[in-house]
Amino acid sequence: MQLFLKEVRHGGVNQPPLLLSLNASVDDEERDITLISFYKNDRAKSQWAAPFNCRIIGNAAVTTLFEGQTDHLVPVLSTSLLDSDLIMMAGRMIGHSVIHGGPTLSGLSPAVVDALMYSRTEMAASKLCLEDCSDVEHRETIRLVSEEKELESSQISELCLNWYCPVPTKETNRLLLFQQLLSHAVLGRSHAQIKQLRKGLKDTGVWPLLATRPDVAPLFFPREAEVQLTPQAILQSIKWPQSQEAYNSDDSDDDIQTGTISAITVFFRTFVENASPEILAKLVKFWTGWEVPPDKLNMEIVKSRGRNHLPTASTCYERLRIPDHYSTYSSLKSDLMVCVESVDSGFGLI
Repeated sequence: MQLFLKEVRHGGVNQPPLLLSLNASVDDEERDITLISFYKNDRAKSQWAAPFNCRIIGNAAVTTLFEGQTDHLVPVLSTSLLDSDLIMMAGRMIGHSVIHGGPTLSGLSPAVVDALMYSRTEMAASKLCLEDCSDVEHRETIRLVSEEKELESSQISELCLNWYCPVPTKETNRLLLFQQLLSHAVLGRSHAQIKQLRKGLKDTGVWPLLATRPDVAPLFFPREAEVQLTPQAILQSIKWPQSQEAYNSDDSDDDIQTGTISAITVFFRTFVENASPEILAKLVKFWTGWEVPPDKLNMEIVKSRGRNHLPTASTCYERLRIPDHYSTYSSLKSDLMVCVESVDSGFGLI
């Protein structure tokens, strides 16, 4: 995969650099329009491999294009997203990011990945499970089919009629009906979205690798459950702060004492070394916005604005900022736990 992507990037060496600038000082609509127009613009495959410069002032907004549980994400079923080619835009974003060594899309349903790769619903359906159905109401109705209850219930009959399936009777094969309903709920209804996502990937030039080497699919679409985060892996990725280092940040200050930087660095290292895999995953998501860690994690010690100044993260820059007022390990640990627990309700920011 590395050799293939290196060859793809080589084809874009002579192309003019691609420039993207997002400004947080404008309203959400204007910022979204800038991002969308960049990825909806038709380009030759070699242009996606051109040198890429991205300037983000503040934190860019994110449009939800996938929904559901972790490792069971499916495309959002929205006609407006399809008509606007936003799912195709997502495919371009994934391919563009992979080409330049950026984050991939983690947590996608294995059945959706198979449907994306092979264009065969029958093969993908074998990997389906109830958790892949993001609509909780439909999921519970489909669950009734697998249970020892009357198939003639109004919920099941209404769903079958809506999806053009035969209304069940006592003689109906429960397993077959269950598979039909689940397959339609996840793959049948999202067929157009998956097709558009595939088109976006093809536009960036990464599809020949996926088409000929399906074994690389887990690198493009990793499962979060299979990403074993260890303290050693995170510690090795951290770019540690240095004494008297200029950070080019409004929050940083060059006069932080060397002893303070060393002490907080030791406190943070201790936190990582003793954290559970679940906490480590939340820390990485707070830090970068993704559950899969990048090759480099930036850490800074910044001048404190007071005791209530908590650690913050600039996810777009994969940068964690820790105020310099921490004098004990327990105080830093307490505030870090507040931060990492925020990822369940926000975008990894506090």
